[in-house]
Amino acid sequence: MTTRRIHNFNAGPAALPLEVLQQAASELEDFNDTGMSIMEHSHRGESYEEVHNEAIALVKRLLDIQADYEVLLLQGGASLQFAMVPYNLLAPSQKANYMMTGSWSEKAKKEADILGQTYSGASTKDENYAYIPVFDQIETDPEDAYIHVTSNNTIYGTAWQREDFERMSEWSAPVVVDMSSDIFSRTLPIENFDLIYAGAQKNLGPSGVTLVIISKAMLEKSTSITQNVPSILRYNTHADKNSLYHTPPTFAVYMLKNTLQWIENAGGLTAMEAENRKKAQLLYNVIDESNGFYQGHAHPDSRSDMNVTFTLPSEALTDRFLQEAKDLHFIGLNGHRSVGGCRASIYNAVSYESCKALRDFMISFQINNQ
Repeated sequence: MTTRRIHNFNAGPAALPLEVLQQAASELEDFNDTGMSIMEHSHRGESYEEVHNEAIALVKRLLDIQADYEVLLLQGGASLQFAMVPYNLLAPSQKANYMMTGSWSEKAKKEADILGQTYSGASTKDENYAYIPVFDQIETDPEDAYIHVTSNNTIYGTAWQREDFERMSEWSAPVVVDMSSDIFSRTLPIENFDLIYAGAQKNLGPSGVTLVIISKAMLEKSTSITQNVPSILRYNTHADKNSLYHTPPTFAVYMLKNTLQWIENAGGLTAMEAENRKKAQLLYNVIDESNGFYQGHAHPDSRSDMNVTFTLPSEALTDRFLQEAKDLHFIGLNGHRSVGGCRASIYNAVSYESCKALRDFMISFQINNQ
C-alpha cells in the first residue's frame, strides 16, 4: 500500500524520519525474531536491555560525551525537569538564575520559585522575546546555584547561537540548558554545560522519553540537597540504576535509539547542522526578500534554525495563507497565539524538499496577494 506523506511542520510532536517509521513498522510484531514486539518485552530482559544500552551509547557517541557525565533516560517530559532541576540543584542558601527568553523559561522559573529562591539575570520580554540577550549584558553571580538557559525558543523562533554556548564557559556557576527543541540538530561544546535536558518529541523520536545529561560533579553536589526529596525525583536514583529504577517507556526508548542511529548514518551532528542551516536559509531568504510582506518575529542575529516564525500583513491574509497551505498538504504552520502569524518547525526529520516546497508556496502566495 502506498502512503501519502504530507509536509509536516508541526512544532511537536513533530515529524519523524520515514526510515525510522518504516523500521518500526517492520519490527512492530516481531522484534529481532523474538516472536513479540519490543513493547511486549520485559524491561529486565536481554532484548530490551540491548536497545536501552545502545540508545545511551549513541547519545554519547553523537555528542562526544566523556566519562565525567551520566546519560539518563527519564519520563515526564521537560515539564517534569522544570521541577527536578531545582529539587536536585537548588540549595536553600542559594539562588537560581533563569535567562528569560520565552514561555518555557517562564514555566521553568515558576516551578523553581515554588522550591527556592530565583532571579533573572536577563530577560527579553520587553520585545515579546524576539531576541536573545546580549551576552556581555547578562547578570550572573559565582554563588548562583545554577544558570538556566532555554537554548531554542519554539514559540518565538529564537535560539542561542554557537558563540553564546562557547562563552558560557566564562560563567563561574553551573550551566543548565533546556534543549528540548534543538538537541542533536547541531554540534555542541558539551563541556560547557553541567546539565542538559530534552523532551524527545522534536528531534529525538516520539513523546514519552526525556533525555538528561548531567555531570558527575553535579550528581555529587546534589546528594546533600536531595535528602528530603522523593527517590524517584533524584537524579542519583536513576544514575545508580542505569535509568531502570522503574519501568522505562520501552517503545519510546526503542524509537529514540532508531532515530539516533538514523542521525549517525546520515553523518552525525555536523551533517545535521549543515542541512538544518540550508533548510532554514531557504525560508529566511523569502522573508528577507519579501519587502515586508513576510515579517520575521525573531531578530536576524537571534534566529532559530528549528522554528521559523513570521507574520503577514493582515489576519485575513494569514487565514488565507494557512488555508491554501493546508489544501496543498502543508500542516502545522499556525503560529502560537502569543506571536500570531505562522511558524514552520523544521526539525531534523523535515526534509529539504519540504522546506523548498514551502519556500515556493510562500513566493507564489506573495505574488498572488500583493
